[in-house]
Amino acid sequence: MRYAQGGGLRAYEQAARERVRMLAAEGFERGGKNTVIAKDLRVSIRSVERWRRDWRAHGRAGLRSSGPAKSPKVSPQEFA
Repeated sequence: MRYAQGGGLRAYEQAARERVRMLAAEGFERGGKNTVIAKDLRVSIRSVERWRRDWRAHGRAGLRSSGPAKSPKVSPQEFA
């Protein structure tokens, strides 16, 4: 859940988002239009436009997840 108690996305949610971006990259490589890719992946056209810019600049590496936005404030041991 986004912006929950811990904030951000969980690791499996980040992985799922990255899979969607990689599917978008396949569409870019085939020469697909942003509107068609957005509709197929059920995301906004703005997201696809942003992904395409990153893809043009850095290739598939530009679409990979950069990890959590920030590190946790407490360790798992401290949380327990």
